[in-house]
Amino acid sequence: MENKVLANVGGNPIYQSEVDEVVAAYATRGQNLDTPQSREMILEQLIGKKLMVLDAKKNLMEHNAEFKAELEKMKNEMLANFNVAKVMEKVEVKDEELKEYYEENKAQFVKGESVAASHILVDSEEKVNELKAKIEAGEVSFEDAARKNSSCPSGQNGGALGEFTKGQMVPEFDQAVFSMEVGELRGPVKTQFGYHIIKLTAKNESSEMPFDEVKAQLKNAMMQEKRQQAYESKINQLKIVYPVDKF
Repeated sequence: MENKVLANVGGNPIYQSEVDEVVAAYATRGQNLDTPQSREMILEQLIGKKLMVLDAKKNLMEHNAEFKAELEKMKNEMLANFNVAKVMEKVEVKDEELKEYYEENKAQFVKGESVAASHILVDSEEKVNELKAKIEAGEVSFEDAARKNSSCPSGQNGGALGEFTKGQMVPEFDQAVFSMEVGELRGPVKTQFGYHIIKLTAKNESSEMPFDEVKAQLKNAMMQEKRQQAYESKINQLKIVYPVDKF
């Protein structure tokens, strides 16, 4: 693809690739600047930067003592970061290490008891009792009652809350749902949000998480630990070469 020249500032071209780089940088932060208006704004900023550079060079600011001091500071910061990156790139975590750690520490990889439930949230105990009676009598399905009456956004999904573990819900709801049997309907259950009818749809006992499920998370944790160890080892070696005196 042709790298089009978008502007020329005092004989210095600004290419489309320069604008693309800025757009891509913002995209990694979740911001979309890939619009004609945003690209024009970026181009103007790049033009402004070129103009300031040309003016600085014309006025010999490169030789300014304050500028030289800032440049040296930035150079040292970049050198330190570059050196750290070189130390880190040597760090690796092998699959055998991950598997060995997993086998030796299986107790760390246990998924707690979980349930799947649906609920209907209303503002009065009377309303709960009325809806519960209709559901139990077969006059209306739980899902339809949730869609028509629940003030919780889950009502649009028939009241379904999905799967969750202990401690994820408010205490009163948590206590009720984890003491229920699958298929059971319970209410009213009062919480700070109002009155609930709860329907338990599934119950899962504590289980060991398979290696493949935790591998990525484990690798990340082990990599972080190894990188920290590599950094500390490097620092300790350098302290021998360059003695450090703290005052």
